[in-house]
Amino acid sequence: MTIEPVNPPELARPSGFAHAVVTAGGRLVFLAGQTALDASGAIVGRDVVEQFEQALGNLLTALRAAGGEPEHLTSLTVYATDLRDYRAHGRQIGAVWRKLAGPRYPAMAAVGVHELWDAAAVVEVQGFAVIGEPGSGGRAGDLAVPAS
Repeated sequence: MTIEPVNPPELARPSGFAHAVVTAGGRLVFLAGQTALDASGAIVGRDVVEQFEQALGNLLTALRAAGGEPEHLTSLTVYATDLRDYRAHGRQIGAVWRKLAGPRYPAMAAVGVHELWDAAAVVEVQGFAVIGEPGSGGRAGDLAVPAS
């Protein structure tokens, strides 16, 4: 299985995302949107950074339950109720990403929305991943990820 970021030199150098991701030889995992809900169903986190950390942690928990790892993420969409606030905290959000998901970035988009399903949520993340075929050993250790 391969997951290859594609960043054409004709486009601006990406920071915190890949322009495109090409995959081959794996199973596609669709990950539902996750907000900063804790196990009791309450939104946790006082600000966008804390809520992003919980939401991304929830998404990665679902991915691991499906047999994947953070490096299997191929696409991620971030929905934020205040894009200005999200951008203002970009460095801290990037640090959370690297702490939870590592140095690789999937194809990503950020979308400003009026509100989210969970009224107290300020951010939601939703994504796709490609993991190895059952019995193929396509776990993170077997993943071929060329440098971009």
